[in-house]
Amino acid sequence: MSARTRTLWTFVITSVALFMTQLDNLVVTTALPVIRLDLHASLSSLEWTVNAYTLTFAVFLLTGATLGERFGRRRLFLIGLAVFTLGSAAAALAPSAGWLIVARAVQGSGSAIVTPLTLTLLSAAVSVERRGAALGAWGAVAGLAISSGPLVGGAVVQGWSWQTIFWINVPIGLALLPLAWRRLDESYGTSTKLDATGVTLASTGLFGIVLGLVRANELGWTSSYVLTSLVTGSLLVLAFVRWELRTEQPMLPMRLFRSRGFAAANGASVLMFFGMFGSIFLLSQALQTMQGYSPLGAGLRMLPWTGMPIVVAPLAGILADKIGSRPVVATGLALQAIGLGWLAIISTPGRSFPEMIPAFVVSGMGMAMFFAPTANLVLSTVRRDEEGIASGAANALRELGGVFGVAILASVFSQHGGYASPHTFAMGLRPAVLLGAAAVAVSAGVLLLVPRRRSTGTETHEIGIDPQAGLAPAELIGAGA
Repeated sequence: MSARTRTLWTFVITSVALFMTQLDNLVVTTALPVIRLDLHASLSSLEWTVNAYTLTFAVFLLTGATLGERFGRRRLFLIGLAVFTLGSAAAALAPSAGWLIVARAVQGSGSAIVTPLTLTLLSAAVSVERRGAALGAWGAVAGLAISSGPLVGGAVVQGWSWQTIFWINVPIGLALLPLAWRRLDESYGTSTKLDATGVTLASTGLFGIVLGLVRANELGWTSSYVLTSLVTGSLLVLAFVRWELRTEQPMLPMRLFRSRGFAAANGASVLMFFGMFGSIFLLSQALQTMQGYSPLGAGLRMLPWTGMPIVVAPLAGILADKIGSRPVVATGLALQAIGLGWLAIISTPGRSFPEMIPAFVVSGMGMAMFFAPTANLVLSTVRRDEEGIASGAANALRELGGVFGVAILASVFSQHGGYASPHTFAMGLRPAVLLGAAAVAVSAGVLLLVPRRRSTGTETHEIGIDPQAGLAPAELIGAGA
């Protein structure tokens, strides 16, 4: 087999795997109302249906890349793909909400292994001069998967059933496994020690905090169960920070946060995902529960928001190259905050969809202006030899922002409204999405703490690609994730 043919096979296999795993971030959102009725799921169960995937993905993101470097990228890619496929089958067979949540956690752990390895496998297969184009194509696939999630989920649920959104992963995964085994080359990276203690402390601590936030809806914020979960989780997270400061090979080097730019850029990203993911969780349900649209109708009507990055992101990237990432991202955050606040105010029972389109478009433009230049903005705050771990850390942190956004905005929703009627849903939706808008507005202010670009070209280099050094560190994870 020629090198060109092998490279083409690598691109096809990694792109399909990436699209499948990233699609499952949001594909379930338009299925939530149907899942709630079919499995008699509570609000907390719906939260965990989303968060179980995102939380395990965020916690194990860097771990997957590290294992691939040590034991072989193709080998770990196959293991991650098998785990994801198994989790998808288990989710499709779920007879209860609890079963579905566990299956989603299995999916998320498999995705955390597959996603970073799709990039390193692809980068190892292409020549140095073509890696920039390969990275751009990789990011485009990830972005398309994220943005099309609600539409694909709605179409599948309406045409077949909610179980089908998980079943479709199974034949794809089973077809990719032998192809990956035969067509992908094995490769290794710099062998690093797995920070098992850090992974354990981070995963258990974050689980405790999220568990407390979710159960507070049912038990109350002052219940011993909730307080114990929140306090224990917080102590474990503090222990994680202390461990990362002491260990020689940390999964999340705390020294990076000594940079004001890195800390501010990531703080803004966490707040952005907090407001965006939490709002999507509720607004995707509102279009069905409150406005009466079908799952497919809801997915189509979210396209002005979730699909806008496909159109605007390339233009935002060009603009960022000319005037710098900082003003473009700050403007995008401001637009997203305005759009979410607008949607919170006008989302009422019986509201016609054309009246909502401008708010969706403004939010979508803001999302696009955030996604396109943010990776370069983060990487411009660290040294070249730290770009890989910085990119991975940034993506993990903002996924965690989404986890907390779903948990907290759902809590606000449950305190002010519920599923009893379209009116009660609207009563809970407004304050929750307004909180999401406020978080995104604050993120715009936090971003202004990032220092201005110090010199020409600081932010315009290819992400993680050094023409002199070749392949970036394995922890590099693209902005689409």
